[in-house]
Amino acid sequence: MSQPGPKRILVTGGAGFLGSHLCERLVNEGHDVICLDNLFTSHKDNIRHLLKRSNFEFVRHDVTEPFRMEVDFIYNLACPASPVHYQFNAIKTMKTSWLGAMHALGNAKRCKARILQASTSEVYGDPTAEHHPQVESYRGNVNPIGIRACYDEGKRAAETLFFDYHRQHNVDIRVIRIFNTYGPRMHPYDGRVVSNFIIQAIKGEDITIYGDGSQTRSFCFVEDLIEGMTRMMNNGEDFVGPVNLGNPGEFTIKQLAELVIELTGTKSKIIYMPLPNDDPLQRKPNISVAQEKLGWEPRVALREGLQRTIEYFKQLDLSKYSKPTDHTAHKSSGIS
Repeated sequence: MSQPGPKRILVTGGAGFLGSHLCERLVNEGHDVICLDNLFTSHKDNIRHLLKRSNFEFVRHDVTEPFRMEVDFIYNLACPASPVHYQFNAIKTMKTSWLGAMHALGNAKRCKARILQASTSEVYGDPTAEHHPQVESYRGNVNPIGIRACYDEGKRAAETLFFDYHRQHNVDIRVIRIFNTYGPRMHPYDGRVVSNFIIQAIKGEDITIYGDGSQTRSFCFVEDLIEGMTRMMNNGEDFVGPVNLGNPGEFTIKQLAELVIELTGTKSKIIYMPLPNDDPLQRKPNISVAQEKLGWEPRVALREGLQRTIEYFKQLDLSKYSKPTDHTAHKSSGIS
């Protein structure tokens, strides 16, 4: 796998959780990086340490509006990615996915840039038992009119645009499907299970599990995910994807809660609430394609990654972050 020389690289959503880690890596590798973000769900503190770097530039912009950047590579990461955030304004989420993809692809077509789409395991919806773990050829089990559809179908539409631009205009694309990822710089109030559990544990509050805790997830540490993402961008032109990126280790939500309680030393108790609508009961990637094509697999075990994430949250000034609104995944499900 050949590594490119210094490039001019655009990262949409670059001030977010994943985007900030990606920008940091690319800057440290010597690339000229443009971070484009509207700071809706991201935070400027995520990239503050990069602002004085001569090869880093921050542009506040919404990808639903057109943009023109002279670049070699584009990483398209812009989109709210947690239910709390993407259900806050479902129409805007859908527009961010497909309009953002269209504007990014148009820019790539114009300046002949290679472009990577950060898609999601949510394109698989709620997988049936015979499609577990999920492979890239699985077409999914998605509710197109449910409360999660703005994100699920928005990302599916974005993938369609990417492959149509590739077929029709010969745009050099890469598509990855990201499974649950966690680590430092997660928004403390993003409503995701890892951040929820850690914040509740640190505060000594009850750990809230939706459902009976038997539903499963896989958890990939952010460091591993960024390695897979950059390998996909830098791979030879014959492989465009899609490719699953995630950790195939599978844990129940109850196991995750118990591990967080152990690692934080909290006296928090586990409580159970009804499961929100359309919440997948199982999610686990088959990463054989990533292993074969990219030579990639995750290295960081869940215990180690959680410990590093807990240390990050312990030193975080939570007053700088917006707390959840009444529009959460649970409340918008119609569950009282």
